[in-house]
Amino acid sequence: MPHYYSLGQIPPKRHTQFRRPDGKLYSEQLFSTEGFSSNYSLLYHIYPPTTIVRTEEPTDVSPKAGTGNILKHRSFQGFKVKPEADYLKSRKCVLFNNDVHLSLAAPTAGLKDTFYKNADADEVLFIHEGTGRVKTQYGQLPFSYGDYIVLPRGTIYQIEFDKPENRLFIIESFSPITFPKRYLSKYGQLLENSPYCERDLRKPQDLETIDKKGEFLINIKKKGLLYPIWYANHPFDVIGWDGCEYPFIFSIHNFEPITGRVHQPPPVHQTFDANNFVVCSFVPRLFDYHPQSIPAPYNHSNIDSDEVLYYVDGDFMSRKHVERGMITLHPGGIPHGPHPGAVEKSIGAKETKELAVMVDTFHPLMLTKEAQGIEDDHYVMSWAE
Repeated sequence: MPHYYSLGQIPPKRHTQFRRPDGKLYSEQLFSTEGFSSNYSLLYHIYPPTTIVRTEEPTDVSPKAGTGNILKHRSFQGFKVKPEADYLKSRKCVLFNNDVHLSLAAPTAGLKDTFYKNADADEVLFIHEGTGRVKTQYGQLPFSYGDYIVLPRGTIYQIEFDKPENRLFIIESFSPITFPKRYLSKYGQLLENSPYCERDLRKPQDLETIDKKGEFLINIKKKGLLYPIWYANHPFDVIGWDGCEYPFIFSIHNFEPITGRVHQPPPVHQTFDANNFVVCSFVPRLFDYHPQSIPAPYNHSNIDSDEVLYYVDGDFMSRKHVERGMITLHPGGIPHGPHPGAVEKSIGAKETKELAVMVDTFHPLMLTKEAQGIEDDHYVMSWAE
């Protein structure tokens, strides 16, 4: 999705001899998430990235539905997810379908001695609380509050946190995460009317080539199973790479809101696109400036989509009792809208300081047992209060 980028040492022409100082060849690896028919990068390893020394049987980490009731407005207290030291175990899937898994995580530590690769899904790690860095074969990605860390499927990474207090909202997409087509020129550049541009994308930096042999554990997620596989060489033995497929960061704080004289529909907030779902960013913005405008959103029916809103910070004029880390689910098939009194209260307001991530899916989402454990059972009746 990002434009061409290069880091480290690469040969002048692809698929040609590129030799180490000792005369041996570097090992070229093509990295692409859609075979040979889409964006790709070429990485140059000190050693072949294929040498496996040990494997073990996988464990099942697939989400399990806690209920078949998919037609109910729901609310979840995301910060009730308990902190855990293990980064992978801290990831608790709360909502899922065949297109996307949505998880919450409160890791107190990252991955230091092991590595992780999601071989099924692109990952978007939204950083609600915490700072640190993601280490990859492409280099490092320092992150902080409000960052979307976009990791193409197959990316081998470690994550480090500066402190134990961390909160993440994680989106796993079983199709490529892309920019909306309407934001792009026919040649792939972000257009002037896009709410962000290439300057807002933070690319990998500080490529560190690690020349080590031993046994390096990569936990690889495939079809809901986590496979432990040990390799003979450190996976970050890359001397250089180039291409258009690599991890990057976009901060929600760099999303430029699109406003109008009357209330704008949710697509103006779209940030990322995928198959059968979209990701949107609600950020501080001026309200509508028609003299008779109503800033609060109108009631609407989600006939074709489930709407998930992850509340990050600020005041939401359309909702009562909003807390940081709260998630609401408004399923397709029944209407929803502002809570009682919110419409009149919004009239005359000039701006909002809200910050939220929205995921709209075009197939119904299932609820996990982990989600049931943090659910507010009274939310569905909150419009009658």
